[in-house]
Amino acid sequence: QVQLVESGGGLVQPGGSLRLSCAVSDRTFEISFAAWHRQAPGNQRDMVATITGRNSTNYADSVKDRFTISRDNAKNTVYLQMNSLKPEDTAVYYCQADLMHYSGLYYPNNWGQGTQVTVSS
Repeated sequence: QVQLVESGGGLVQPGGSLRLSCAVSDRTFEISFAAWHRQAPGNQRDMVATITGRNSTNYADSVKDRFTISRDNAKNTVYLQMNSLKPEDTAVYYCQADLMHYSGLYYPNNWGQGTQVTVSS
């Protein structure tokens, strides 16, 4: 497994915005498929957004029209822009990505360390 480094979490008021980042430092890998998941205490882990290697995106109904997943191939980074945040968005957010090595080997299902997002007044 190749480690993904997450950043951008924090405390925001309802209606505020945050942008999460998920970076692959090793430039011998290229991100193909990527996804963001979240999990609150006592809840199951839910997928909130996905992006394919062809930049096709998909969102959970609970975040659609508020969250946007994107990628910057030059920086080897995936982002999650979160707008109009609600208290129910409070959770630990995890990045997941399938990676292609320049050698031609495929490394699926790599994960970030998780970053806390808290939405509260």
